Amino acid sequence: MDALLDLYHRHLDWRDLTLLMLSPVFIALIALEAWRFRRTGVFELRDSLDSLNSGGSYLVIDLLLLTVLVLPAMGWVHDHRLFTIAVTPWNFLALFLLVEFLYYGFHRASHRIRWFWCAHVVHHGSEKMNFGTALRQSWFYPLAGNWLFYLPAVWLGFEPRWVLFALSLNLGYQFFVHTTWVERLPAWFEFVFNTPSHHRAHHGRNPQYMDRNYGGTLIVFDRLFGSFVPEQEPVDYGLEHPFPTHNLFSLNAHEWRAMFRDMAREQSWGLRLAHLWMPPGWRRHG
Repeated sequence: MDALLDLYHRHLDWRDLTLLMLSPVFIALIALEAWRFRRTGVFELRDSLDSLNSGGSYLVIDLLLLTVLVLPAMGWVHDHRLFTIAVTPWNFLALFLLVEFLYYGFHRASHRIRWFWCAHVVHHGSEKMNFGTALRQSWFYPLAGNWLFYLPAVWLGFEPRWVLFALSLNLGYQFFVHTTWVERLPAWFEFVFNTPSHHRAHHGRNPQYMDRNYGGTLIVFDRLFGSFVPEQEPVDYGLEHPFPTHNLFSLNAHEWRAMFRDMAREQSWGLRLAHLWMPPGWRRHG
């Protein structure tokens, strides 16, 4: 236990401090947005409670799994790193860009590989777009392996605490793109950065919007790798096949149950295992 606490204090302190400092801003903006759009249907009480409950319980479970699983693994990888990279302002900028690229890979995989989608689906379950939706996260992210995508930065030579700090800034920025309050920002900003307009399209179940705009803070990798689409027609938010429930466990577990049920129906292990890495909704015959 002492070793785990030491890992926590050495690697997680700045991450927690970042989230702690931003939390009052998040809460204030959620309240302001709810008041501003109180008669427009942007907020729905039960949906907002689901998002808040998901976010609060996620933080507790994520902290536990980070301490007992993720940090020991990151520490082991860092002990076998290629280089030792001191963090200077320029090196941190390079790390921030590297983490953004790794986040793009994680986010794209979370939409195109069903194993990762089983966790990420929780975030797309709301049919509303507001700041509260940003808090809707899965309990099972660490178990699904989202942290594996950031190990290359640790292996390269960056300390885990710096990688987690850069990731915290990335995720903190993304809170602000979950809104209909902001329409379009200046063209140069829309070209380089992820914005509310880009992310509204990402949350759409309109056919042209599905599986697009994976960037965290930037949109440049979407432009480079052909996954960018601009917001044009009104966005229909939510899942292609909704799973209506307010049960917190079902919100987090429903896609895992569906995946294992689909695997059990197959006659061979090859087809069963294919459900793990094929896209969501894949079936043997189409």
